[in-house]
Amino acid sequence: MPELTNEPTTATNTVGIAFIVDYLLTKRPDLDSIDPDLDLIESRVLDSLGFVNFLYALEEHTGREISLDQVSPEDFRTVNRIAARFLHDVAND
Repeated sequence: MPELTNEPTTATNTVGIAFIVDYLLTKRPDLDSIDPDLDLIESRVLDSLGFVNFLYALEEHTGREISLDQVSPEDFRTVNRIAARFLHDVAND
């Protein structure tokens, strides 16, 4: 399994950011947009059930299993954090 990092968001994961935002907006049609720095947990865009479904979708998108032993809730606070942690090299795969 590729190593997970905390690299900052770069142009290489723009497609990944779009995937995250599009996915979340389909689950939350009451929202018009999602700021990449919005706290997804505090704002309840992502709740416990939504998190499980999102994690599965993220694994499908990246083609990688995400071990819950290697992540923390902080990794899922914002779109930018998710992209930096899990999608930094997806465009290069």
